[in-house]
Amino acid sequence: GGPHAAYFATRDAFKRLTPGRVVGVSKDAAGKTAYRLALQTREQHIRREKATSNICTAQVLLAVISGFYAAYHGPKGLARIARGAHALAAAFAAGAEALGYSLRHAEFFDAVRVKVLPAQARKILAEAAARRLNLRVFQDGDLGVAFDEAKTPADVEELLAIFAAGKGVDAPKPGALAAATPRIPPQLARATPILPQAVFNLYHSETEMLRYIKRLESRDLSLTTSMIPLGSCTMKLNAASEMLPITLPGFSDIHPFAPPEQTRGYQELLNDLGAWLCAMTGFAAVSFQPNAGSQGEYAGLLAIRAYQKSRGQGARDVCLIPASAHGTNPASAAMAGLKVVTVATTPSGDIDLNDLKAKAVEHTRSLCALMVTYPSTHGVFEEGIKDACMAVHAAGGQVYLDGANMNAMVGLCRPAELGADVCHLNLHKTFCIPHGGGGPGMGPIAAAKHLAPHLPGNPAAAGAAANGAAALANGPVAAAPWGSAMILPIPWAYIAQMGADGLLRASQTAILNANYVAKKLEGSYPVLFRGRHGLIAHECILDLRRFKDTADVSVEDVAKRLMDYGFHAPTVSWPVPGTMMIEPTESESKAELDRFCEAMILIREEIRAVEEGRAGRTDNPLKNAPHTALAVTAESWTHPYSRGQAAFPAPWLKEHKFWPAVARIDNAYGDRNFVCACS
Repeated sequence: GGPHAAYFATRDAFKRLTPGRVVGVSKDAAGKTAYRLALQTREQHIRREKATSNICTAQVLLAVISGFYAAYHGPKGLARIARGAHALAAAFAAGAEALGYSLRHAEFFDAVRVKVLPAQARKILAEAAARRLNLRVFQDGDLGVAFDEAKTPADVEELLAIFAAGKGVDAPKPGALAAATPRIPPQLARATPILPQAVFNLYHSETEMLRYIKRLESRDLSLTTSMIPLGSCTMKLNAASEMLPITLPGFSDIHPFAPPEQTRGYQELLNDLGAWLCAMTGFAAVSFQPNAGSQGEYAGLLAIRAYQKSRGQGARDVCLIPASAHGTNPASAAMAGLKVVTVATTPSGDIDLNDLKAKAVEHTRSLCALMVTYPSTHGVFEEGIKDACMAVHAAGGQVYLDGANMNAMVGLCRPAELGADVCHLNLHKTFCIPHGGGGPGMGPIAAAKHLAPHLPGNPAAAGAAANGAAALANGPVAAAPWGSAMILPIPWAYIAQMGADGLLRASQTAILNANYVAKKLEGSYPVLFRGRHGLIAHECILDLRRFKDTADVSVEDVAKRLMDYGFHAPTVSWPVPGTMMIEPTESESKAELDRFCEAMILIREEIRAVEEGRAGRTDNPLKNAPHTALAVTAESWTHPYSRGQAAFPAPWLKEHKFWPAVARIDNAYGDRNFVCACS
């Protein structure tokens, strides 16, 4: 059932209305072409309910795989593959007609739909089952087969033998298939060339493709180099032992709509995962349909709305969302047809309970739900979370708890016991499915007993609503029965190996690591939000805003300078502009945390040099960061600081140096020219 990537195209007139992210063409400080995510500020964190989508990041890993596939085969290879698949389909169609069957469609590409009588269908399906083959059964009794580059003429011969059994006649003799007449209408044949760009015409050997992939991989500052302290994104280790099971054919080679008797292993895995997630959340049921946390938010709100409709309260359409909520929440609420009412937060970062209670009372007749992130995106545990849930329930609403920060809760507290009714779980964050570059993802939702009948599922698959969620009132939110099921062995392996004690220790360590970083950096950068006892949850927000006045240094300057130190930047300017949100996770050792903190402290000293006049306000290591190898080795060096300070500002860089591929990118240029056009 996945993971998977999908694409859509639009006319130029609609390019600025496309949902999600767009990769665009920009240039760096040296005038070199560079690619970046365009129009980033238009999305959830700025526009909230007016965003074009609730998607944080697409399933990028799968798009990359598709891109490599196209580059390796090139236009000629893809055309050859297409012709081969069509030739097999045409050969099967001709053979089926020779056996006396009629086709539903005379023209097709790779899929053939055959008209059969009920008695013939029973014989054909029995013969196919005996040969361990699955055919598609249409609702009207037709049978369908489809061909791709993995199929061979021998597969066509076997299929025709199966269909011959339906007629009670002998199968065509092996090798008797002749080239069949193409079934694609001539007027549909493409007359213009495809993929003329160089990237699709250079790498057609395994050697060249390997080097191309390695060249691209070397430009990424990944976990193989250093920690990625992205707040709210939980970039942690994906252990090799967790990743191994997805390579097993029993998991990777199963069709999402395979008959249940062929997927016993998947069913056992789903039952285990469902039971474990219920135990960790305190809820009664789990749906594995959603492919991402953003889709989980949407599905959870749909479940709430369906529940209220079932009780004659379908007119409830107001959703309370704190200003500290996860950025996708308002966009998800808008997608679910709800009106967003923002709840204020206190100076300490907590939900303003007085404001929440007042708005719950104000909207008593129309209150649908509260969407709350716990611990909050401000990096603190909301002490008034139970009071907030009680106030919403008293006004007739339901509580959706955003599980984005569940990695700070597992084994410590459970959403159901806090008063929530439904939550999503980012398996690609808390439970170790890789989430670098944006995917793949899984965002199953766990719900209380009263919402279980309203969880999503696919009616085309038996038992599609797992672990007690039996009714399918809302239908599917993803095409496959269990979302991106192929990656579920990863969290299964993670939970099974960690056990209850290990999961508890992971949560404790994640919180400890975040507090360690906050404590170590508080002398250099103010920590914006803290709990009543001066502690934070799993992430901390550093306030860099004053440096704009004292040294003309922005949060972007610090983020770019971190690259020179070999670190990916934390989340910048969200949820508060001019800040950095750091989340170290439990995967990082004290030594790595110390190295990151040392980099941040050294950068603070570089800022201090500007503040004290020892470095210029416009020409200093921060303003010119990141420094590429090309810039550092150029014959002329006009900056007042040394090349060594530019590229090797910390001792560990002499052992291993990550070189940024491009210099500072012109963001405004990229937003004006954001449609990707390869040279």
